[in-house]
Amino acid sequence: MTLFVVGTPIGNLEDLSLRAARILREVEVIAAEDTRRAQQLLVHVDALAGGPRPERKLVSLFEGNEAEHTAKLVAMLEAGKRVAVISDAGMPGISDPGSRLVAAAIAIGVRVDVIPGPNAALCALVGSGLPIDRFTFLGFPPREEGARRELFGTLQGEIGALVFYEAPDRVHATLVDLGLALGADRRASLGRELTKLHEEHVRGTLGELAAQFADKAPRGECTLVVAGGTASAPVIDLDAEIGRLLADGLGPKDVAARLVVVTGKPRRVLYQLALSLQRGHRVVEPVIDRGPDE
Repeated sequence: MTLFVVGTPIGNLEDLSLRAARILREVEVIAAEDTRRAQQLLVHVDALAGGPRPERKLVSLFEGNEAEHTAKLVAMLEAGKRVAVISDAGMPGISDPGSRLVAAAIAIGVRVDVIPGPNAALCALVGSGLPIDRFTFLGFPPREEGARRELFGTLQGEIGALVFYEAPDRVHATLVDLGLALGADRRASLGRELTKLHEEHVRGTLGELAAQFADKAPRGECTLVVAGGTASAPVIDLDAEIGRLLADGLGPKDVAARLVVVTGKPRRVLYQLALSLQRGHRVVEPVIDRGPDE
């Protein structure tokens, strides 16, 4: 019994490896994030081999049905079927479905073979021109502003490059928030349409990139690489900073929103600290689960 995890092209079909094409011809079942896009890839695979393989079965495997269909695919593996899993582009499990199936297969003793292929994060890293001997992949940042800023605040001490996937319409907000957290002068590179005809790497500082995409979002799928820091995160005197912002007329909620991006602390914690100082007494910083914002 073997589960094949197959890397597929992220744009250019010529990047499909000979081994990946052979595996996709040989297996009896293919779990795909989008069966329609998978069918287009398989037409290319079959054309390379000179003809179709009609007995091959396609099974959808996306976020909405991953739990249910993983169980079905595991049953197929236990029945002796040869199963491959692919995503729309790149490696399954990297910001795409697939990791749940891999874990379930391993749990029942199924062999897992990974067939390497193109990866947007690595392509963007290499094309960025930034130091990349050490990097952290963070996938898609949170959509909600508070959670996104909180995450970025925790990255101030990272000395390796940072890699994000982002939707075109959210690129500007992400660049702005990264600039607030890491400094607008931090070097960065935005890779778009990687491996495709209009591939582009837009390089500059976070501030420059934010200004460039302020009025017009980039086109195509985007991967953002941000240079790592050169020193540990600055130490902030929270009492003093909160006191200064309160003196400037900000309320506790606005203080928390301002500081979350530069401290990485949960907004609820910052809110309670600001509220306590506003009332004229300091409390011990609480330990609170990351629930909804106040």
